[in-house]
Amino acid sequence: MRKRNTLLAMVVLSLFAMVSFTVAEYSTYPPKKNVPIFTKVIYEGNDQVYNDYPLEEGEFYNPILQGCYPDPSITRKGDDYYMVCSSFAMFPGVPIFHSKDLVNWTDLGGVLDDITEFNPHDTGISQGVYAPGITYNPHNDTFYMIVTAFSGGLGNIIVKTKDPMKGWGSPKKLDFGGIDPSIFFDDDGKAYVVHNDAPDKGKELYNGHRVIKIWEYDIEKDQVIAGTDEIIVDGGVDITEKPIWIEAPHIYKKDGSYYLMCAEGGTGDWHSEVIFKSDSPKGPYIPAPSNPILTQRYFPKDRENMVDWAGHADLVKGPDDQYYGVFLAIRPNEENRVNTGRETFILPVDWSGEYPVFENGLVPIEPKLKMPKGVTNKTGQDGFIPNGNFTFEEDFSSDKLDYRWIGLRGTREAFIKQTKKGLEITPFSTNIKERKPTSTLFHRQQHKTFSFTTTLEYEPKSEKDMAGVTAYQNENSNYVFGITKKGKQNYLVLQKNSKPNWRGETVSKIIATEPIDLDGPIDLNISAEGDKYQFSYAVNGSDFKTVGGTVSGDILSTDVAGGFTGALLGLYATSGNDIILED
Repeated sequence: MRKRNTLLAMVVLSLFAMVSFTVAEYSTYPPKKNVPIFTKVIYEGNDQVYNDYPLEEGEFYNPILQGCYPDPSITRKGDDYYMVCSSFAMFPGVPIFHSKDLVNWTDLGGVLDDITEFNPHDTGISQGVYAPGITYNPHNDTFYMIVTAFSGGLGNIIVKTKDPMKGWGSPKKLDFGGIDPSIFFDDDGKAYVVHNDAPDKGKELYNGHRVIKIWEYDIEKDQVIAGTDEIIVDGGVDITEKPIWIEAPHIYKKDGSYYLMCAEGGTGDWHSEVIFKSDSPKGPYIPAPSNPILTQRYFPKDRENMVDWAGHADLVKGPDDQYYGVFLAIRPNEENRVNTGRETFILPVDWSGEYPVFENGLVPIEPKLKMPKGVTNKTGQDGFIPNGNFTFEEDFSSDKLDYRWIGLRGTREAFIKQTKKGLEITPFSTNIKERKPTSTLFHRQQHKTFSFTTTLEYEPKSEKDMAGVTAYQNENSNYVFGITKKGKQNYLVLQKNSKPNWRGETVSKIIATEPIDLDGPIDLNISAEGDKYQFSYAVNGSDFKTVGGTVSGDILSTDVAGGFTGALLGLYATSGNDIILED
C-alpha cells in the first residue's frame, strides 16, 4: 500500500523522468533569491442565492461540493460513505471524500496520488482521468475505484484498498475500451463491469449513438473475462428517437431485480438520468415507462437561481434508510456561462415503487434541502468542507497543506516549499499557456461572486521572470496578472489568453500594464460578480487599484472555452515568461 505522504525528495526524483524536465530546472532547490513567496491567501465567496436563502434548523445547501467536482460516484460501508469525482489533468487524480451522514464531508485528497503511476504531464486539462466509479465489495471487504485515464497509455484502470483513509494500491490496466466504467458485486460474489462504448463497427446509426456494455469480472485476477462482453443498451431508452451519449452506467440490486441507471442526452442542457430493469445482471434491460428520472432540461432559461445540466448520477442508501442520489449539475451566471464548472449535488430518491425517482429532480432544483433525520449541519466546522458562502484563509503555516490546493499535470510538491516566511514557489521554465506542468498552485472557483487575494513578496530579475495570480480555464483560455521586468523597471501586467487562431496559436493580448516599485509585499486580487471580473493590487495592504478595468469572464466558462472543467484560481510563477512589453 502506498503512503500518501511520500517524502518530497522521492516525489521530485520520480517527476524528473516522467515529466522530462532537466536536472537544471530542479536544481532551483534551495530557492534562488528571487523566488516568489506567497504569505497569505483569502478566498471569499458571496453568492446572492445564499444571502436570499439562509439556512434554517435541519437544512443544508445544494450543491454539496461547490466548484469543479463533476461525475460523482458514491459507496457505503457501514456508517462510512466515500465519494469520488473527476479531476481530469488536475493532480492528484480522482478526489475522494468521506462522510458519516451525506451532509458533512471531509476531503481525503486524491486516489491517484503517485506521479510515477498516474502522470498527465502532457495532456489538455480536460483529459487525464474522468468519470470514476467507487464500489465497496462486502464479500472481500475491499473498496474498488475504476476509471478511464487519458494519459500515459493507461486506458481503463482499477485500484483497490481495504481502507480509503490509508491510500490505494497501484493501478491495474483493464482489457477493454470505452469510457465511464463501474463495477457491480452481486449477492453471490460474482462481479461485473459496465461501461459506455461505441457501437460495433459499421453499426453507428447517428452522431452520439453509443451503447452500454457489460463484462464478467474475475475478482482473483482483477481483469474482465475475455469473451463475456455483451451490449445491454443500444442507443438509450428509445433508439428510434436517436438518443445521444448513453453513459455513466451503474447497476443496483433491489428486491431480487437488477436496475441499470445511466446518463443520457450529453453533458449539456439535455442531460438526464434514466433507469432500466432486468431479472439478470446481463439483461435484457427494459426501460422504465417514467424516464427520465432526473433532468432540468424542460424549464425556462431565465428561471431564478437556475440549476441545469443535471445527470451522471449514483445511488446510495442514506443513514435514515432512505435512498439518495449524487449527480452533477451547473449554476450558470447571468450570461448563462459556466465558470464554476460542473458541481456535485444530492437529492433524496423515492424508491417506494418499482423504479427510483429523484425527489424534486423533475422540477427546478432548490438551493436548500432537509437533512436526514438526526444529522447536524457542521459544514465549515471541525475540518468539514464549507458550504454556501464562506471565507477561507491560508497562511501556509500548517504542517499539512490543505487538499483544496492542487497541481496541474503534476504534483504540487515539485515546486512548492512551506517556510516560516510563507509558501515559496520555485518557477518552472514553462508558462501558463503550455500543455506541460506549470509551477502554479490552484484553488477552484467555487462561487459566481468571489474575491481571491494573496500577498506576494517578489523581485523579478529579468523579463523572463514573472509571478502573480491567474484565472485559468485551460491552457488556451486564461488571464495572467503578475509582476515582471522590462530593463530596470518592474511592471504589473494583465494578459488575456484566448482560443487559438487559424494557425493553432493561442491569441494573447496585453490588456494593461503599470510600472510599479517593489519596496515590500504587494497584494494581488482577482474578483468577480458573475461574468464581470477585475484584477487589482495594493501596496499598502488596503487601497486596491484596478488594472485593466472590468473584463469578461467568458473565456473562463466551459461553454465558451470548451472542455469539462471549471475555472481555477492560481498562485503562479515562471522563469519562461513570454509576455513582451513595448519600450
